[in-house]
Order: sequence, then C-alpha cells, then structure tokens
Amino acid sequence: MFYAIMGTEREDSLEARLQARPEHVERLKQLQNEGRLLLAGPHPAIDSEDPGLAGFSGSLIIAEFASLEEAKAWADDDPYTQTGVFSQISVKPFRKTLP
Repeated sequence: MFYAIMGTEREDSLEARLQARPEHVERLKQLQNEGRLLLAGPHPAIDSEDPGLAGFSGSLIIAEFASLEEAKAWADDDPYTQTGVFSQISVKPFRKTLP
C-alpha cells in the first residue's frame, strides 16, 4: 500500500537540510529503484519554484511500504528526521485514484 509521509520543517532549517540532502536523496533513489516511490518533493516556504534563502516548510513523500509501521520506521530513519530538519512527521495511508 502507498503511504504519505509529510514532514514539517523547523524554523531556520535550510543549512541542516542542505547538509542532510545527499543522504536523504539516496534513500529516495533506493525506493525509486525498487519501484516503490510514487512522488517526492519539498514545499517551498514562499510561492516560488526556487525559494532561495526562504527555504522550505516541509516535504511530501508518497511511497509503497508493506505496512504503516514500516512506513513510520522508514520516516523515523530519514536523515531529515535524524538531523532535526523535520520538527514533525505525519505518516498516513494513501490510496491513489487519479491519474
């Protein structure tokens, strides 16, 4: 089943995000290579494709896991969680309808 992992960033997280990003992206690429990643991306803090120093307010990852517990464990082990970029994480089942 798919699960939506929604991370909310703490204030002033841009530098920590940039440092943790390579390892975070590698984990996403692993999901992609396994055919389990539906989509992933950040929420810019301002209405801009490139928010610059404004940074991001969080991220959304939708990926397939065997269970809610497995999805939560994956999110807990993510570098953005481990380094404190995310101040909060929500993991919920997701059912793709369209397209």
